[in-house]
Amino acid sequence: MGSPVEDRAPVGRPRETPTGSERPLVDELNAMLDGRFPGLVGMRVRAATAAAVTGELPVREALLAPNGYLHAATVVALADTMCGVGARLALPAEASGFTTLALETNYLGTARSGTVTVDATLVHGGRRTQVWDATVRDDAGRAIALFRCTQLVLYPTAPQHRTDTETEQA
Repeated sequence: MGSPVEDRAPVGRPRETPTGSERPLVDELNAMLDGRFPGLVGMRVRAATAAAVTGELPVREALLAPNGYLHAATVVALADTMCGVGARLALPAEASGFTTLALETNYLGTARSGTVTVDATLVHGGRRTQVWDATVRDDAGRAIALFRCTQLVLYPTAPQHRTDTETEQA
């Protein structure tokens, strides 16, 4: 058994944001999702730019709640993932990443079969925050959820140097 410090080590490293330079951007984005939660549950990116992302998820029994309807967390995960893909593509060049500040979902319906899709759109792309809206639809095109998230844009920090006075007091 490892030490407590070893046990808290990250189990994976962040993946690079695809650029579409090696192969089509959508293929690179889907490869980025593979092997992580979005890929494991079957989420796929269908189209993506820094302003809008479209994705999909086939409904299967494993994604249903005990009541037989698509689990609410599945809907949130799909919307949040596609907004996150867009947030990565829309980051300012000097940013190092982003993290979610807030999210809200209003449910209008559900799905029990077929494929649910999501269209995510950048509403605000500032230096410090991004706001994304998404609509999740069943395979008949009916909106089943409205989603909004706010992302905090992260920047690298300069190394902290101690002053001579701080060093003497330590």
